[in-house]
Amino acid sequence: MANTKAIQLRNLLADDHSILTAPGIYDGLSAALAQRSGFEVGYVSGGAASVSVIGRPDLGIMTGSEMIDHVGRLQGATEVPLIVDIDTGYGNEINIRHTVERLAQRGVAAVQIEDQTFPKRCGHLHGKDVVSRADAVSRVHAASKARGADEMLIIARTDAIAPQGLDEAITRAHLYIEAGADIIFVEAPASLEDVRTIAAEVTAPLMINVIASGRTPVLSADEYAELGYKIAIYPALTIAAAMGAINHALTELRLHGKPPAAASPKELFSAVGLDDWLSRAGAEVSELEQSRVSPLAH
Repeated sequence: MANTKAIQLRNLLADDHSILTAPGIYDGLSAALAQRSGFEVGYVSGGAASVSVIGRPDLGIMTGSEMIDHVGRLQGATEVPLIVDIDTGYGNEINIRHTVERLAQRGVAAVQIEDQTFPKRCGHLHGKDVVSRADAVSRVHAASKARGADEMLIIARTDAIAPQGLDEAITRAHLYIEAGADIIFVEAPASLEDVRTIAAEVTAPLMINVIASGRTPVLSADEYAELGYKIAIYPALTIAAAMGAINHALTELRLHGKPPAAASPKELFSAVGLDDWLSRAGAEVSELEQSRVSPLAH
């Protein structure tokens, strides 16, 4: 069976003059809101998943099975293609293959795998290191092989800039392309010059990570597109906004004993399809009532 979400993502990337903006989605509500806002692809961050699902920092603590289950729930809340961050692959090449195969079976559009050592950490934190070139290439090759004939895209991320420099990151990018990567993600370039150099020297579609308080210069999506990037991800956008709003609401309740102004129950439920579900329920009740009509009544 064709992976329709992967095909959809490939078609979106085929536009030579556009860039895909992929907000981070970490639960059903953020997934529904992103789709309702008109975004055509969602990014499932390993860090955001770790924080929201198990309440732990982005240090590779979340397991592959937990992530796969998490993705399944998100797919139930949105129809857009998903790019899924699988960190370092949750183990060796056998684990990588198992993870990618299961996500392909679920119809995930793309997976992202990286070259950090374990325990990995957020790409915009200090103290990162990367595995050898050979080990990193082996990870990418395992992911590429695991998808088989599936249309799923493989995104290879390198964190080599911080520990080994930009030249090493670009060298690794080319090796990952040879190993089967469709898209390259050079994490955390710290200057506009580095952002430009990556775009000029890497011969594959490029993805860039945009974090408001991160290490990489924040540009508009159109500016990244002009430099040659095809996907801009915003992994912390929604979860950071939620943290701020939740902290504000809790502080208001603690200090004043009253909740702050917020969305009504109807507004909240409407964001996740209230009218559609009520319509379905009504149709099912009507169908059930029709089935109960005695043949003698006709």
